[in-house]
Amino acid sequence: MTLFLAVALAEIVAVAADWTVVQWIAKPLLAPLLIWYLVRHGRRDLVVVALCFATAGDIALLVPGQMAFLTGMLFFLGTQVCLIAAFPRPSARACAAYGTLWVVANAVLWSELGALRVPVLVYSLALTAMAASAAGVSRRVAAGGALFLVSDLLIGVGAAGLRLPAHDVLVMTTYVAALALITTGWVRVHTLSRSTS
Repeated sequence: MTLFLAVALAEIVAVAADWTVVQWIAKPLLAPLLIWYLVRHGRRDLVVVALCFATAGDIALLVPGQMAFLTGMLFFLGTQVCLIAAFPRPSARACAAYGTLWVVANAVLWSELGALRVPVLVYSLALTAMAASAAGVSRRVAAGGALFLVSDLLIGVGAAGLRLPAHDVLVMTTYVAALALITTGWVRVHTLSRSTS
């Protein structure tokens, strides 16, 4: 994970400083480094496939414009679907909590999203379902799922024309933390299950 952390730090600094070239080098490496981590720990499953989709999404989102944004969203939809399939079925409590958040967030942003309304509605539903499912894996994976939702919610807020201070840095920081927590949590869960079997 040391190399991933170094690349993640480089990407966050590059976002803060608006160093486009460094972003093009660092961002496409994030998910592949986590794939390598998973494979080294014996995981060759849908979480690996999810990170392949995330790699494609990261590259697409480096390109400016709405078409690239929609393409990136489509790839990340693949990420969410793979994670939902890998994780256990969510509990009723998690569904209720995250479902309420989904309704409120879309209601608040709906009038500001314009042509992105339906794509965001569909993608955010899959994202919310993934976060709810992650809650049933472990605390670490649950935190990763929640941060993934926060990161993409910030992107949605930005698409609606509302930007927080250090907006892009917040998006990237929560995103890399989400990927790291999901990946290491997934490995830890399966390592513990093997040791107790």
